[in-house]
Amino acid sequence: MQASNLREHTLSVLVENRPGVLSRVASLFSRRGFNIESIVVGTTEDRRYSRMTIVVIGDEAEVEQVSKQLHKVIDVIKVSELSAQEMVERELALIKVAADRSNRSEILQIVDIFRASVIDVSDRSLVIEVTGDTDKVKAMVDLLRPFGIKELVRTGRVAMTRGPRGVTAEPERQRGGLQAVSG
Repeated sequence: MQASNLREHTLSVLVENRPGVLSRVASLFSRRGFNIESIVVGTTEDRRYSRMTIVVIGDEAEVEQVSKQLHKVIDVIKVSELSAQEMVERELALIKVAADRSNRSEILQIVDIFRASVIDVSDRSLVIEVTGDTDKVKAMVDLLRPFGIKELVRTGRVAMTRGPRGVTAEPERQRGGLQAVSG
């Protein structure tokens, strides 16, 4: 495997909403030697199903193989790889940054530029909430780092396809490779 073939992949995995599904899916990635960059799981508009948004780094062949193995997991209904052009994505971060009288106004200017929110204030820190695509969150973290980030938590990417078609309505169990997704 050449490093130049590696890229970030966003997988949308529709699963039955049952105990143990997350563990089975995560262990599949572990057995294949994949590090999951982020994984977000939540119920869909139909509470019988959950959607996992999984971000991994690998080459096309590796991700295709993982997809085929995911389809073999009993509770997995559908696996789709989402491209940047066909998805909307968001991430949430909470950033606790050192702030006092000398730097607070400069930090608040950054918060304003990024359309973020201050959700907690103390004498020595601010907790900032920022929502956006991964690049926006990273850019804000990079700008706040010189002030001293005391704590940082990020949700990981959530994503869905653009356009009117949903993937949860009347799901059909699909076996094989990655399913093409279009709006």
